[in-house]
Amino acid sequence: MKNILIVGPGRNGKTTLAAKINEELGHFVINLDKFMTVFARAYPQLDVRIAWDFNKATANVAPFLGHFLGMFSSHSGMADDLNLQRHAVEGNKFVLEGGHFDIEKILSILKTYGIENLKDHFVLIGLVQSKKTAEEFFSGFRTYDTEDDWTYGFDNDELQSFCEMCVKFNKEMADYLQKYGFTLYDTSGDRERVFEKIMEDIKAEM
Repeated sequence: MKNILIVGPGRNGKTTLAAKINEELGHFVINLDKFMTVFARAYPQLDVRIAWDFNKATANVAPFLGHFLGMFSSHSGMADDLNLQRHAVEGNKFVLEGGHFDIEKILSILKTYGIENLKDHFVLIGLVQSKKTAEEFFSGFRTYDTEDDWTYGFDNDELQSFCEMCVKFNKEMADYLQKYGFTLYDTSGDRERVFEKIMEDIKAEM
C-alpha cells in the first residue's frame, strides 16, 4: 500500500477525508499544520509559522517534508550510512494532509532518495473548490463555522475579503497540483459523494 498525500487550500475537507482514510484503510493521519506549529514553537529560528506568510512558510517547511517523505517512502531507506529500511514496521503507512507544499523543492530532495516521480510512490489527492463564488464561500462559512474554525470571529468585511481570496487561491492551487500529477476532486458540493468516489479510487490504485 502506498502512502497518501492530500493537498489543497484550507476548509476543503482534507482533515475529514484523512480521518475517513484512517478509518477504512488504517493509514496513520499526519496533519501538516500541527507539524508546523510544533516546529514554530520548538525551533522558532526555522521560521515555519503558519498564518503568517504562506509562501515563506511553505518554502521553509519543504526541506523537512522532502526528507521525511523520502526517509519513510524510499525503497532503500538509506541516509547518511544509516540503514533505515521502510519495511522495518510492516504496514506502517500514513496519510499526510495540508496546504503548505512546495512541491518543486520537495522533489529536489526526494531525488536523493531515488524518488523521481511522486506518483510512483504516493497516492496524490488534490482537494479544491473551483466551482464556488465568493458569495457561496461567505454563506458557507457563516452557516457552518463553529468556534473551532479560525474564520469564526471574522467580521463581514474580513470574511468577504477572505472569500474573494479563496476563489483565486483555489483556482491557482488546482493548476499547481495538476501540474505535478495530483488527481483533483472538487468539494464545492455534495462532499460525501465526492469522498466516496475518492475512497473508491484509492482502493483501486492500491
